[in-house]
Amino acid sequence: MEDTGPPAAAASAAPGARVDDAGAGAERPVAKELKVVVAVDASEESLHALSWALDNIVRCHPNASLVVVHAQHAVDHFVYPIAAHGIGIAYAPPSAVESMRKAQEENSRRILARALDLCKERQVDATAAVVEGDAKEAICQAVEQMQAGLLVLGSRGLGKIKRAFLGSVSDYLSHHACCPVLVVKPTKAQAK
Repeated sequence: MEDTGPPAAAASAAPGARVDDAGAGAERPVAKELKVVVAVDASEESLHALSWALDNIVRCHPNASLVVVHAQHAVDHFVYPIAAHGIGIAYAPPSAVESMRKAQEENSRRILARALDLCKERQVDATAAVVEGDAKEAICQAVEQMQAGLLVLGSRGLGKIKRAFLGSVSDYLSHHACCPVLVVKPTKAQAK
């Protein structure tokens, strides 16, 4: 598009603001890309959230880009108890750590492939990323690094008591993420 207005007017306009078209009286929106990050895991709730985002956000924003993110725990944090010998805990041997790492990578590949297939079915281009660490913190850091405009995630629909004991990724991210967070709750049929 050709901008016929004075450069100072266009440069001083805020993102998403309307700019007067060289005094012609016609206003046009300044398009800004919306980066949507959808966090997925092996749950049906996360795929429901992705599906909802595809149908209700990405489809309505032609300039939107989509990133599907999966968080996996760091392998080096795995330990196992040794109660029989009174030692307490010990780190897993290197062969076990390597085996766990490979299993996690395969699991992440399956989860992201399933999510990307859903995007492809809806004819939406998406990129995928795996972040490592505690899901709450890893996703929070990822959306900041990606400069996301919106984070979408599913909710398992835990009650207040379960959420208080188990913690909630969606609750944490809604309070700590650097961008707006949309939590897609399961439908009544899915919640049962």
